[in-house]
Amino acid sequence: MMKQVEVLADKNALIQRSLELVVEKLQAAVAERGIFTIALSGGSTPRPLYEALAQQDLPWDKVHIFWGDERYVPLSHPDSNEGMARAAWLDRVPIPAANIHPMPTNEPDPAIAAQKHEQELQQFFHIPSGVFPAMDMVLLGMGDDGHTASLFPHTQALEVADRLITVGNKDGQPRITFTAPLINHARCVLFIVAGASKQPALTAVFAPEGDAAIYPSRLIQPQGELWWLLDQAAAQNLPS
Repeated sequence: MMKQVEVLADKNALIQRSLELVVEKLQAAVAERGIFTIALSGGSTPRPLYEALAQQDLPWDKVHIFWGDERYVPLSHPDSNEGMARAAWLDRVPIPAANIHPMPTNEPDPAIAAQKHEQELQQFFHIPSGVFPAMDMVLLGMGDDGHTASLFPHTQALEVADRLITVGNKDGQPRITFTAPLINHARCVLFIVAGASKQPALTAVFAPEGDAAIYPSRLIQPQGELWWLLDQAAAQNLPS
């Protein structure tokens, strides 16, 4: 694993640097393999990144979009990660509909939705059950509690090691989420973290020793590159 930590002056600089990295990885993947696979994160932090990507002239027909996690709500719901990414980015560029691979949230049982999405990934990446594909890029945020994707502290999803997709749990609300091993098979994982409220969790995640059950972002140790892009406010108390 190659770990890079960069501290940017403010949120604007953070988004600009994130944009550079995504575009760089996209162009390199398309040049090497003719395709770029990216898993998006939700929340408010990446929205300006998606709006900036919508302004770029990129080979959209070669780009395939996934989500690292999704709240178990319909697409029309204001909390939908897919809905946010479509409004900010995907509906504004000529990307083929078939290149967008949302997590299903219309099954009565979220476990069935997770299973369906796992099968979709297996078909897309042409892999048998039990094998993890290598996404080109996984975008992640981190909550004040140290969670990432829908891998929340002290939840069962943290222990799932033999599946690509599982059901996360946030205060009794189900989510669909990538498992830690699926994230860790990515060629590049990019954390984008902003705000002073993230300082305590970041300190714990970056500590040499710690408990991933308490701070799940510690589980993310990809085989490829690991980037942490932080704004000044989030990074303030980190040892230099």
